[in-house]
Amino acid sequence: MSVLSKLRLPVMMLGCFMLFNSCKKDEADTSCDLFDLDLFPISKDVALGAEVAGQIAADPTTYPVLDSVKYAAAYKYLYDMRDRILQGGKLDHAADFKWQLRIINDKNTLNAFCTPGGYIYVYTGLIEYLDKADDLAGVLGHEMAHADRRHSTKTLQSQYGISILLQIALGQNPGALATLATNLLTLKYSRCHEAQADEYSVIYLSSTSYSCSGAASFFEKLIATGQTGSTPAFLSTHPGEASRVTAITTKAANLGCSTAPSTTGGSYADFKALLP
Repeated sequence: MSVLSKLRLPVMMLGCFMLFNSCKKDEADTSCDLFDLDLFPISKDVALGAEVAGQIAADPTTYPVLDSVKYAAAYKYLYDMRDRILQGGKLDHAADFKWQLRIINDKNTLNAFCTPGGYIYVYTGLIEYLDKADDLAGVLGHEMAHADRRHSTKTLQSQYGISILLQIALGQNPGALATLATNLLTLKYSRCHEAQADEYSVIYLSSTSYSCSGAASFFEKLIATGQTGSTPAFLSTHPGEASRVTAITTKAANLGCSTAPSTTGGSYADFKALLP
């Protein structure tokens, strides 16, 4: 293959992605997408997420994941919540990603995260901190939005450049996948991506029985308890809590979706009692 031919494919791919992104329309603010070109195919999102999941499973000291058989009832509660969000029909990749849930037993950590390909991790510290199912559904929707909007691979692309992402996408640098997976565990999203994930949380929950502004309750509690100065790890690049509450409630009002507390899915207190 000539040098010109080798260069032509990446350029053509870049042009296709630019065209795709320029035509993309949805229910949320697309200002992030105007500058995001995700050169990863969906299959690579799935592969990258599986690589991260494997690294987490191999490090039980750092990530003490609760056994899904021993704590089957707790997992069922979370999976029922996940299913209600997926069945709302608002996610682009509901059928493409795994959407596997794992609970990390760490009561001192207010955290949750979702890898590419939909591997979702929720810490017991966050579950116990929240007061009701709507709050957790709001956070879950936010984390699922990061995967569904493909924020991780877009962020990696901005950090490592288009070249290495194209190499992985074309199968030319398989070893780089493991390196990117390791770096994903400390990834910080841009403010734009975080704001978009909040917005999509409202959109996802708007077609469920949960309060569509559920994510706002978490930030309201942080403000009420004076913990805004010790921001949880997964919120480290977010805008201020007060402005996020305003943005979430404004989006809910614009959509006209229900903000009433959910009465389905079982008692949240009973769910918390299932945890160690």
